[in-house]
Amino acid sequence: MQTRKQKEVIVKDLAEKLKSSKAVVFSDYKGLSVKDMTTLRKELLKEGIDFRVAKKTLMDLALKDAKISADIIKMEGQLAMAISQNDEVLAAKIIARTAKGNENIKILGGILGTKFLQKEEVMALSALPSKEELLAKLVGTLNAPISGFVNVLAGNLRGLVNVLKAVADSKPQHPHGVLE
Repeated sequence: MQTRKQKEVIVKDLAEKLKSSKAVVFSDYKGLSVKDMTTLRKELLKEGIDFRVAKKTLMDLALKDAKISADIIKMEGQLAMAISQNDEVLAAKIIARTAKGNENIKILGGILGTKFLQKEEVMALSALPSKEELLAKLVGTLNAPISGFVNVLAGNLRGLVNVLKAVADSKPQHPHGVLE
């Protein structure tokens, strides 16, 4: 049993993390084995995502303290939250991928900024490309016109070389290899 002081520390810590988070994913982990839970925690931690398990009442107090409106008390099952400080999509992606392979973890909802998201919205968020994928596409899009321009210039140079070669081939050759 946790003391009142311990609970206050938990609420304060969660509230601080929630205030600075970009996204939060709530999931039901009932029935998830310790091994699977450890694997999920490690995967999330590797990406800088904090995976917390606490009583719903403590999570609710932390959400209120962070001025986020979300009714998590009514959520079914044992509640965990993945708090992402750096990426809006990554926590949803990892938990959705884990949920596909393991029916014991279910996405229940989430928070994007300070807006509460329903389960379906979190699933849609998990389908979005990551920030790195979007940046790579942007670089490819920006690079395409430059590559096309380089190819046009190279084509013109090839054409010039071919014309010069044709002119050289059409001139009669001097016996000593000098053009006349």
